[in-house]
Formats: sequence, C-alpha cells, structure tokens
Amino acid sequence: MLLAYNAEKTLAKTVQAIPDNLKSNILVGDDSSSDRTSQVAKELGLEVVRHNKNLNYGGNLRYLMKQAISDGADVVVELHADYQYEPSIIDLLAGFVERGWYDLIQGNRIRTRQEALSGGMPYYRYFGNRVLTFGQNLWFGTCFGEWHSGLRAYSRRLLVQAPLEEFHSSHAFASDIMSFAVARGFRVAEVPCPVRYEVESSSVAPGNLFRYAWHTMRAALHYPPWRRTRSFLRRA
Repeated sequence: MLLAYNAEKTLAKTVQAIPDNLKSNILVGDDSSSDRTSQVAKELGLEVVRHNKNLNYGGNLRYLMKQAISDGADVVVELHADYQYEPSIIDLLAGFVERGWYDLIQGNRIRTRQEALSGGMPYYRYFGNRVLTFGQNLWFGTCFGEWHSGLRAYSRRLLVQAPLEEFHSSHAFASDIMSFAVARGFRVAEVPCPVRYEVESSSVAPGNLFRYAWHTMRAALHYPPWRRTRSFLRRA
C-alpha cells in the first residue's frame, strides 16, 4: 500500500527503491492530489486508486487495507510515497510477518536522538514523539522506540479482526491500530528504519499535533490494563 498525496516529485524514486520482488504488488492510494500523482503512478505501471475527495491519512489507509483484504493479501505493507521512510527494507518487515513471527512490525525512526535529528526530523516532532511514546509505553507495559511510525507490515489476521471503521481518519489511525494490536495480544515488534526529511516529505502540521496527541491518548484509554489480552507467540 503506497499512500500518496501530492507526491509526483517523490513517487518514482520511492518505487524505484522498493525491492524488485514486491513491485508487482503495489497499490497506490492517491488521496485526491492536486498534482500529477495519479498520472505518474500510471506511467510507472502501478495500480492506482484515486479518491474523489481527500480522505485524510487514516481514511486513505483504511481504504487500502480493506482493498488488500478483499484481494486476499496475507501480508500488507504500509509505505508513504514521499520517500521519507526507506523503501528498500520493506521486504524485511514483510518477511517477519510472512513467516508468522509477528502480526505487526514497524520501522523505528528513533534508534538514537542524533540519528533521528540528523535525518532532518523537526525538533517539535522529535520531542512530541518522545513524550507520547514514553506515556504509551508506561500505559501498555511495552518498550517500543516509538509508537508513531508510518512504515508498517501487517498480517491478514490482524487486519481482519481490527475494527478499522472505528479508527480515526486522521494520522491518529496509526495509534488506534497499534493500541488495538498490543491490547488484544497480537505480536508487535519493530526494526530500525533510516528516514529522511526533505522539502517534499509530508508531515503533521505543528498546529495539528495537539489534536493528534489528544486522539492518541483517547486511543490508549480505550484499552485499560485490566481488559487486555496477553501476547502470545504464533508461528504460521
């Protein structure tokens, strides 16, 4: 699943960096871009779904997930078309899920503070990420490097059971599905992920971060510790 919004300048190099064995399975979700995103995707020979109106990050992701389920996919990878997350590692994430080790595995951008900031991550995003992740780790009893990655691989089992329609249509969708997976005992993990923040990279506007933080806290409170399912190891 390649999430795209005004990504005509970065789409080609994102696709080029995707491992060759996965390029035939790319589905682009064009979230009502005002540029040539859909045209570029078609020129690259990709399957494209262009939404007539902007569904926002979560709405676009929800649509693509449901389409992947309908198409019978066993492993689904979420990648942004703005070349922010490193595309060349998505086969590694997919492999962990395909072999039955995890139901959700994400790319962790924050292995160290220096590494994250040297990649161009804005200070306000870094510190906001640290505060929210610290709180979520305490609440859920986890030790993830971050809870807010936009590079993830999902098992069909997780997507079929997740209440996708209940998750928020904004960027908070990421916290919703992560919280659900951890609280309901699905196996969740992460791997280091190089990132780059360039002019064309998408980002949550500073003014929307407070709204995002509020939705993130609501998602966590929806799963109190006494109502959680223990995680278990499941091999395919």
